[in-house]
Amino acid sequence: MTEVHVLGTGMVPFRKYPDKTLADIGWPALREAMLEAGVRGADINAVYCGTALGGMLAGQRVTKVLGLSGMPIINVENACSSSSSALAQAWMAIKSGACDIVAVIGVEKLTKFGGGTLPLEKEDWEVNQGMVMPALYAMRANRYMHEYGLTDRQLAQVSVKAHDHGALNPNAQIQKRVTLEEVMTSRPVAEPFTLWHCCPTGDGAAALIIGSPAAARRLGRGSVRITASEVTSGKYTNGYRDMTYPELTVRGAHEAYEMAGLGPDEIDVAEIHDAFTIAELMYYEAFGFCERGAAYQLLDSGATSLGGRVPVNPSGGLLSRGHPVGATGAVQAVEIVRQLEGRIGAHQVENAKVGLTHATGGGVAGYDHGACSIHVFTT
Repeated sequence: MTEVHVLGTGMVPFRKYPDKTLADIGWPALREAMLEAGVRGADINAVYCGTALGGMLAGQRVTKVLGLSGMPIINVENACSSSSSALAQAWMAIKSGACDIVAVIGVEKLTKFGGGTLPLEKEDWEVNQGMVMPALYAMRANRYMHEYGLTDRQLAQVSVKAHDHGALNPNAQIQKRVTLEEVMTSRPVAEPFTLWHCCPTGDGAAALIIGSPAAARRLGRGSVRITASEVTSGKYTNGYRDMTYPELTVRGAHEAYEMAGLGPDEIDVAEIHDAFTIAELMYYEAFGFCERGAAYQLLDSGATSLGGRVPVNPSGGLLSRGHPVGATGAVQAVEIVRQLEGRIGAHQVENAKVGLTHATGGGVAGYDHGACSIHVFTT
């Protein structure tokens, strides 16, 4: 099986675009990726589009604006893992030799809902009883605080770090630094979360062109390779589960590390799924960046900040860059590719050679999460 190279990347700033259609948001990101890769529509063998709430045939609606049609266009829905799952399918198409050049799009328009929490399926019994994602993560936070002695003040420091990073990212939805006091005294959402503990909803899109070694040679592109691409689903249980232990991510991380032939000590930069402050801390542990219960100590040491040993979410992450659900996995990949190419701008991680992305999708009773997609990128 062949190597997989990233030939081009594109994104639009994550914002609220109430007057634009999904296609209006998506096509500029795809065009940027195509121009960067130096490919035309005729060069693309297939398109994989990830969106969670974008409606039917989202990929076709985006690509037709650029005159792209006729090739297989596959639409992927996997909640917050939608576009990272689309990338995994595209990776396999190249890896297997079935395709030479493939486009990946992640696109979402959440402003169409007018605000509020992410709409979940009412047929799920927990959702029907009122479960929403902030409440679920708040329960995880409370349990983690009980088990490991994490304080409200320590948890709020995750948000401060995220917005310090996001202030450096011109594509972030929120480019505002916040103080510890601002985080702790902002509007309550679900105890212990206030507003600044939660990622904002909005709109956005990102795209990648990936290809075979032959395509990379022809185009003179592709210094970054995708060395691991992994998708797992949660294990269903209707009984007890440890809410401080994200089993799905732990399992996925192990598989991704094994596939890439790397370990956690070799990751130079990571973009992980920090939809809420507690998530970032739990995922430090899941990826082996520290032992269980030691996540705050890792954060407080500065290791996960810009200039630290393993900067996590230098883009600002979901907390600051924003979380237009189906676009998140793709934009994480774009961020990491540009980091490894040394051209991300003010939030550049020096000498980054190995990067990791991680997006989970939840919202179904009985699962830790429904889906998780992890990618490892190397130069």
